[in-house]
Formats: sequence, structure tokens, C-alpha cells
Amino acid sequence: MSNDQQYPYHPGGQGPEEQPQYGYGQDPQQYGYPQQGYQQQGYPQQGYPQQAYPDASAGQPDQGAAQTWQGQTWDTQYQPTVQRTDGPAPQGEHAAPVGTGSYPLPPEVHAEPAPPAPAPPAPAAPAASGADGYSAPTTLGNARITDAQRARAEGRSPIIAPGIQPAAITAVLGLLLALGAAIGSYALAVPLVLLQAVTAAGWFRLNGMWPARQGIALAFAGGLVADVALLAAGRENGPAAIIGTLGVWVLLTVVLQLRSRAGADERMQGLMATVASAALAVLAAGHLAAVPDAVTVGAVAVAAAVLVRALPLPAPVSVVAALAVAAGAGAVAGAATDLGAKGALLGLAAGVCALIGLRVASYDYPSRFVHMTAGVALPLTAAAPAVYVLGRVLT
Repeated sequence: MSNDQQYPYHPGGQGPEEQPQYGYGQDPQQYGYPQQGYQQQGYPQQGYPQQAYPDASAGQPDQGAAQTWQGQTWDTQYQPTVQRTDGPAPQGEHAAPVGTGSYPLPPEVHAEPAPPAPAPPAPAAPAASGADGYSAPTTLGNARITDAQRARAEGRSPIIAPGIQPAAITAVLGLLLALGAAIGSYALAVPLVLLQAVTAAGWFRLNGMWPARQGIALAFAGGLVADVALLAAGRENGPAAIIGTLGVWVLLTVVLQLRSRAGADERMQGLMATVASAALAVLAAGHLAAVPDAVTVGAVAVAAAVLVRALPLPAPVSVVAALAVAAGAGAVAGAATDLGAKGALLGLAAGVCALIGLRVASYDYPSRFVHMTAGVALPLTAAAPAVYVLGRVLT
């Protein structure tokens, strides 16, 4: 099944008569290879480019034969036809030939058709809530995510302080309270009403309940009723007016929630949020029941504490610095009033309450609305009990 061919080797472009003999003086016919040229297969004999190749057989005796390379080769004139495997062997010219110098190729392999491309997977359903109560973050759905959602998805701290802008608003509102207390009760009631409105709205949003117009209106109305009761009963009857208003509003809130058609869990959540918001709004009226000098010192101390706390400092350093500045501001404001040096103690207590209010307003990724409402109002609202109690004790 093989065809032996020979390829003449012409070093330096010499003819067969001038070539060195094959195999270092050995006769190629002794290996059984017939000497044939290209002309036997129909190939035109061509010479190689004239290059100076070294004569490897220099010094060997000339035996009058051209040096050739013998070996098994493929017959390039023949193009075999591959026999089909999916039916009977064809006859005639398509049959696989058998002859000298030819090697049959392997049978043709028919490739199976490619399977259809799988359909794109459907978007996965939102993952169930984990142990921490939050589901896995996703980029699907509403593209307008809040800063709180972005912070939660990035794994940042759940505590985000309101920042310098709400602190500045708190400071302005505190100075208005201090100025109104120095002028009189009715002048103090104007910024106090604004403080109560912001407190009621911020507390509902801080608890994730929005919109809650009825609850906000109910809590704000409780603060207004407490203000009217204090102005009517006088500063000396302040505790009775505050506690009485708070008791009535808790009962009213319970009655309204019993008439609600919402589920039990939602009604309980609404009840707690409304009661807490009304209690804070009524508690802010303690500024109206406190001694005017104590209100001035406490408001100035809160304004100074929130401004220092908003500075970009490490948390422990910021807390210590805020309390120190609150005590200093209280001492300075006390020197301008009848409290004197006692104003430092009142300022320190008001500063502690203010930082607690800021911490509550910073809980669990609050939104900008929370920062501009609860972050502004809670420091002053939380300081009202300290202002009332210490003002009574120190004067």
C-alpha cells in the first residue's frame, strides 16, 4: 500500500553527475530502494537556487551515481474520496479506491447538530430576610435609592449622624429659645411651637411610618394643648399641666387606634409611635414651664454641644469635646443670668441630653428628612427635663 519515491539532492545546484554519492560512499541500491527521479511521477525537475553548500562527501570516491533521499511519501496527485458511513457504500467513482501509494482516510464522522442555546434565566426572586432583618441588596426595582439604602448595601455603620447643617439649624433654634425666654413666656412660645411640630414629624419618620398625617397632627395637637395649659395655669402649675395633657392624649390615641381597621401589628405600631411622638411634643413644653434663666443657659449649651459634635473628629474625642464646650457655654450664659457658675452644671446636663437626642436621630440609616426634623429637634426636646428640674433646684 506504499509508493517509494526518491528526491534527488542537488547541493549547490549541481547535476546528478556532479553530486556526491549517498551515504558516505555507500550504494543506495543495497538498501533496496530503486533510483527514480521526479520524471517518473510527472513532476518537472527543477533546480534549487545556486547556493554554496559545503560538500559533505569531499574526499569520498565517486561511484558515478547521484545522491538521492529515499523514503515513503504521499502521492499528492491523488485525492481520495471519503466513504459515507450512514448508508451502503456507493458504487462507481465514489467508492474508496485501493491502490499503490494510497492510504484510506478514516470514515467521515457526522457531527451532531448543536443543541439550542438555553434561554436566559429569569430574574431571581428577592432573597428572604436574614437573621438581621434585612434582605440582600439588589440593583433591580426602584433606581432612586436613598443614602440609607446605599449605606446598608455597602455594609457601612448603621449610625449616621445628622451632620453640620442640621446642627446649625438646631443652634439657631436654640438661640431663638434663649432669646424668647429672656423676653417672656409668649415670646418663648413661638419657637417652642416650631420645635414641637418638627419633633412630631421627625419621630414618625424615624420609626419608618410615612405618610402619617393623622398621627403627626394628633401628636402636634397634644403639644399645643400643653402650651395653652401652661400659659393658662402658670409656670408654678407646670407639672400638673404637662402630666394631665399627656394622660388625656394617651387615652385619645388608644381610642382612635381601636377604631382602626388595620391589622393588629400595624395598629400596635401606630399606637406606640403616636404615644411616643405626643409624649415628646408635650415634653418639649417643659421649656415653657422652666425658669427663664435655666432655659437660656440650657438652650445655649445645647447649641454649642451639637455644633462641636458635628465636627469631623473621632467619636470619643467628639463626645468629650462636645460635653466640655456645653459646660463652658453654660458657665458663660450663667454668668449673664442669675445662675452664675451653676450654669456650668446645667450646661453639662443639657449637653448630655442633647447628645442622647442626636444618637436617637442617627439610628439605623436615617434619611435626610429625619436629619432635618428629628436631628434638629430631638437635642432640644431631650434637654427640656434637665432644664426644668435643674432650673428648679439651682435657683
